[in-house]
Amino acid sequence: MGAKSVEDMIEASSGVHFSGFHMNGLELRSTQVGQPTTLAAEEMHKQPFVIGVAGGAASGKTTVCDMIIQQLHDQRVVLVNQDSFYHDLTEEELTRVHEYNFDHPDAFDTEQLLCAMEKLRHGQAVDIPKYDFKSYKNNVFPARRVNPSDVIILEGILIFHDPRVRELMNMKLFVDTDADVRLARRIRRDTVEKGRDIGTVLDQYSKFVKPAFDDFILPTKKYADIIIPRGGDNHVAIDLIVQHICTKLGQHDMCKIYPNLYVIQSTFQIRGMHTLIRDSQTTKHDFVFYADRLIRLVVEHGLGHLPFTEKQVTTPTGSVYTGVDFCKRLCGVSIIRSGESMENALRACCKGIKIGKILIHREGDNGQQLIYEKLPQDISDRHVLLLDPILGTGNSAVQAISLLISKGVPESNIIFLNLISAPQGVHVVCKRFPRIKIVTSEIETGLNEDFRVIPGMGEFGDRYFGTDDDDNELVVAHTQ
Repeated sequence: MGAKSVEDMIEASSGVHFSGFHMNGLELRSTQVGQPTTLAAEEMHKQPFVIGVAGGAASGKTTVCDMIIQQLHDQRVVLVNQDSFYHDLTEEELTRVHEYNFDHPDAFDTEQLLCAMEKLRHGQAVDIPKYDFKSYKNNVFPARRVNPSDVIILEGILIFHDPRVRELMNMKLFVDTDADVRLARRIRRDTVEKGRDIGTVLDQYSKFVKPAFDDFILPTKKYADIIIPRGGDNHVAIDLIVQHICTKLGQHDMCKIYPNLYVIQSTFQIRGMHTLIRDSQTTKHDFVFYADRLIRLVVEHGLGHLPFTEKQVTTPTGSVYTGVDFCKRLCGVSIIRSGESMENALRACCKGIKIGKILIHREGDNGQQLIYEKLPQDISDRHVLLLDPILGTGNSAVQAISLLISKGVPESNIIFLNLISAPQGVHVVCKRFPRIKIVTSEIETGLNEDFRVIPGMGEFGDRYFGTDDDDNELVVAHTQ
């Protein structure tokens, strides 16, 4: 493809926005991001919030769980105890049960626990066994039917030990209680509830419980997101945890899966503007007006994720005001051509900001893409706001982000701004680049068989710029 034809294509794609743009070289990129299946997107969409609660025996884990459940009274919450998944003891093990270490990781049937969690996470009810600590069997009592819920609390001494179990958790709590307190509680519990004599309890503690705590339980403390000293007596910690959980539950389900995804809080104003720009009968003038309003909100929200420094100023009254200073090293990068619709909002928020451009061209159906770019020379030293109003399959986004990283931009310095995002695209981008941030105003239902966002808003570039690219070979970024 000659340079003239390339420049013609760029000019045709960007219209009046072509000014100042030139081809800085071209590179053939054959890597094609695989398309996530519809099933994968559905699995991401309605996931429960899973909380892991670990700690030594008798540390107060159950009390902490009960307090969380009580305060989350407006939510459907279920408790799954690791104790329910002890292995049945064999006849040989029963003959020397006092030598059996119930605090060892091998004492638990982790595969059965994972199977139960898999069903709950996919909206299926599951029967949880009830372990009998007198016969050491899990079939003595009827199983407990557990229904799918908004919140699942996994509780157990070694619930953080297996990485496969840890990966299921959205929040990990470790209940940290003094060893003397735990021993006193264990003596009282095992003698009263489990019918054991105090000599057996103390012997088991010194032989198994304390060594297992030091060897297996305490080392998992490093995996905790929050450590709760004093367990259930720490009401302040539990109140803060419950507030955080409620905040997470109020977010879109995908935000629980990807902490680097931010969906701006919806209001009737935002829903009203979405209604207008999604309406196929909306005029171009109204489409541009309300799209610009939404873009401005997304840009402002994205700017809120930039680093800042504290700054004091003197007000006209002579008073000192302690505020913050904006991030100075910043630039925008728009994915041509739809991304250029977001440039004016960025300029309105950041006076004199540098804005680079990336063009992604798809050749035929083989998915190979050429990238043409014009970026600030010092972009590796800047935070980058990547602009594209619609995130569909995520392929173009991956190509653009890969280009920025190849130019030396740290992944954590990239904030990707969209108006709407398909779950499949979010999945592709967040899995590939877990340290970037995505800011969007709404998460869509998904993609149709033509890989177009639904319900969507149509060809964004055509509607915004008033063009029709039926005869244009360029695939507009939002279909990628």
